[in-house]
Amino acid sequence: MSQAQISQAYVIEVSDRTAGIVVSDARGFCFFSSDRAFDGLDGGYFGSARAAERAVRALLRQRRPAS
Repeated sequence: MSQAQISQAYVIEVSDRTAGIVVSDARGFCFFSSDRAFDGLDGGYFGSARAAERAVRALLRQRRPAS
């Protein structure tokens, strides 16, 4: 008898923007972009939902012009 694996999904919002969602599976947390600005992370795997959020924040910081 096999056990069903329960997926977890989380919405990632940063600076009042919904960047996308992460969904857990056997490999980790897969990111699905919902905003074109974060398409570079789409399909990427992360060790945790928090790691995906950090990657989203880092990408957003890279795109902001330096003050």
